[in-house]
Amino acid sequence: MCRAHGRPGTFLPHMWVNAQAVPRFYPNAVTLRHDVAAIDEQRASLDILARSNPPGRWSVKDSFATLDLSRRGFDLLFDARWIRQLPLLIARASSDFAWRRVDASDNFPADLFADENFAMFAGSRSGEVVAGGTLYRAEKVVGLSNVVAEPGDAVAVFRDLVALAAGLFPGLPIVGYESGNELTAAVNAGFELGDELRIWVSERQ
Repeated sequence: MCRAHGRPGTFLPHMWVNAQAVPRFYPNAVTLRHDVAAIDEQRASLDILARSNPPGRWSVKDSFATLDLSRRGFDLLFDARWIRQLPLLIARASSDFAWRRVDASDNFPADLFADENFAMFAGSRSGEVVAGGTLYRAEKVVGLSNVVAEPGDAVAVFRDLVALAAGLFPGLPIVGYESGNELTAAVNAGFELGDELRIWVSERQ
């Protein structure tokens, strides 16, 4: 997503960082490892990032819930859990949504859709878009993110997105992370619970 907006960030051995303004709801840093040496490097990298004039409000996805950033000017935005769904043998949506794959004509950056591993779906009911989600194939998994659903539809939306992923990227497990009611809906839709993660946020005065 950041690359499609011309702000690809930088991959370090222990984390991904981006000192520029990123799309809404996306972090400026994501941890990639959780061994002791990596954690020390992550803290040092975040200290450098904090001094490099990041956006006024920026965030860190602590993928393994191993960083305590409270003494570095961050507040804990929320705790979450990783989720995982094994690949379906039959790809079949079961709700009354009309699903379509979104493309650049919907006022999204064209570069976003140049990557064949990326797919965004919108679900409509009575002609109105009321649900959605994005999929990204990476190595041997499909990442699920940006799931949008009304509370009463959430379980069905998760199930349908799994079916869409199975049809587009067959034979691959699906992973993502959620919290709160969305996490409950994902579990009720058949996802397995994984480890914890945390999202930290900092805002310069």
